[in-house]
This record gives sequence, structure tokens and C-alpha cells, in this order.
Amino acid sequence: MTLSFKNLFFGIGTLFLFFAFLILAKTILIPLAFALLLSFILYPLATRYELWGMNALFAAFLSIFTMLIIIAGGVFLFSTQIIDLSRDFTDIQDKILIVFADITLFANKNLNFLPTIEKGELLERIKRWLTESSGSLVQQTFSSTASVVTGLFLTIIYTFLILIYRGGIINAFSRFFPENKRAQAYMMFSSVQKVGQQYLSGMLIIIIILGTINSIGLLIIGIEHPFLFGFLAAVLAIIPYVGTTLGAAIPVVYALVTYDSAWMALAVMIMFWAVQVVESNFLTPKIVGGNLKVNALTAILSIIIGASVWGVAGMILFLPFAAMLRVFCDEYDDLKAIALLIGEQNNSEEVGRAKFLTRWRERIKGWFSK
Repeated sequence: MTLSFKNLFFGIGTLFLFFAFLILAKTILIPLAFALLLSFILYPLATRYELWGMNALFAAFLSIFTMLIIIAGGVFLFSTQIIDLSRDFTDIQDKILIVFADITLFANKNLNFLPTIEKGELLERIKRWLTESSGSLVQQTFSSTASVVTGLFLTIIYTFLILIYRGGIINAFSRFFPENKRAQAYMMFSSVQKVGQQYLSGMLIIIIILGTINSIGLLIIGIEHPFLFGFLAAVLAIIPYVGTTLGAAIPVVYALVTYDSAWMALAVMIMFWAVQVVESNFLTPKIVGGNLKVNALTAILSIIIGASVWGVAGMILFLPFAAMLRVFCDEYDDLKAIALLIGEQNNSEEVGRAKFLTRWRERIKGWFSK
């Protein structure tokens, strides 16, 4: 077996140019990528409207309008808790500053190489720094908000256009294939669309289930604004691994700085840990994992590469696109090796987990039968 340095050089150069293009054109590509996934999940609804006698233009508009009504209803349901939490923001900020100052003073007393500083002076420095940086923070927030609003508007426009011209787009891409392979190309496009649709619908189901469980758990513990924190953690779970940790950390920190007892924060931490165990071992493998068929290594690499290229949007988008890439590569003999690397075929960990769960199901059935 010989190694062609010429092909290796061209391969590395092509990969470098591809990622450079993703970074330079992210303003256009990020809304387009979100629009592609949204069009996948709205496609069955638009098709249903068309079967009822509507034309493609009105069916696409009504599908997007239905989605916006659902999102607006969710925001309205949580608006009261958001307003109440914003009223308590000043007190929460002061408590967080005090906790941070206590931790800093503890490190200051136990580490000899740090200069001595008093608590009052430390709090005054932190507040002065926050005051001085508030102007730039407001400017950055305004700039970020404007970018998000622009991206959302472009996403809606792109979704509308993709739903209208979906037939022409598929026909145009199918022209790149030989005539005897176009039927296979249509099947591949259909498989890619189903993967995107199943991923989004599965994540929506996961968000509703996790949000409900989190909210009930926080309500039992006695945390204020339980539904806001519960569904916020569920929404952040869209970002694999990182989002789950961040979604649990927010109510834990809130309980730590709001209540005098540390047992509240500990109870919240244990509750989220238990929910995470149930979600990762039962819910996600059944609802989402079987549809994605992406192994853990690919998922982690997708998060890291997505964060490096597109930030938070990349962390959300690159995992479903990795699953679509697996479907695409599986259709070509030359690319089946890439599909095997992305997929979870012969994954001993998954097989072991399935055997473990099967044994426990059999034990539970035996206990109930006795």
C-alpha cells in the first residue's frame, strides 16, 4: 500500500478551504442551516395542508405561522416567571457577588502567594469593574440581539422559500447524478430529510418530557420559578452534554445564593442527576438515539468543531448534520468507511447497556410476578 502525498495535500487543502468557507460565510450559512432543519420538520405539515386543497405558497405560510404561534404561546406561558425573576435580579446579583468574594477571600487566606485584601475592598472593586464594563456590555448585548433578530428573520424567509421550491431543489440536485442513479438519489434525499425530521421531532418530545419532569421536581423541592428553570434546562439539553450541565447549573446556583440552606442546592443537584440518568439511558436512546445513529465520539467531535466554527449555533447544528452525512456516505461504496466511523455499528458500549437494561427488566418482571 502506497501513500500519495499529492492526494493527501489536496485533501488537507480542500478540508481547510471548506472550513474557511464555513467561517467566512457563517452569517449566511447559519440561518440557512436552521432553515433547512425547520423545513424538514415542517414538511409533513405543509404536505398535509396541500392535501387539503391549499396551494404551495399558502401551505408554506400557514406551516410557518403555526410554528410561530406555538413558540409565542410558550413564551407567553413563561413571561410571568421571567418578569418575576428579573425583579429579583439585583438581589441575586448581590448574593452572587458576596459568594464570589467569600470564595476569593478563602483562597486569599490559604494561598500565601496572593496579596492580602479585605472583603469590603474586594466587593467595591468588583462593583466598580461591573459599572465600568456595563457600557460595553450593553453595546455587545444590543449588537448580539440585533444579530439574533436578523438571523431569525432570515431563517424564516429561507424556510418559506425552501418549502415552496422543495420540488425544484430536489430535481436540481438530482441532475448531478446519472440518469440510472436518480431513483437512488431521490431515496437518499428522502432518508436525509427523515433523519432531520426525526431528530427535531424527537428533541421536541424530549424537551416537553424533560421540562415537565424538571418542573415537577423543582416544585416539590420548593424552588421558586420551577417551570421556568425546568423548561430552560430542557431547552438547553438541545446542546448535547454541555447544555445538560449548564441547564442543571443555573437552578443549582440560584438555590445556592437564594436560600440559606445548602441542602436546597444539593437536592436540586441530585434531582437533575437522577433526571439525567433516566434521560440518557431510557428517553434519548428510545426517542432520539435510534434515529440519529451517531456514536459518542462523533457527537463530541461535532460539538467541538461546531463550537469552533459557528459557536453555539454550531454546537446545535453539527450533530444532526453529522447524522445526515452518515446517510449520505452510506449510499456510496467509496464513502461507506466514513459512514461506519460516524455510525454506532458494533458499538460494544451500546450492546452492553442494552444487555444491562434487559437483565434489569427481567428482574423487575420476576419481582412483580412473585
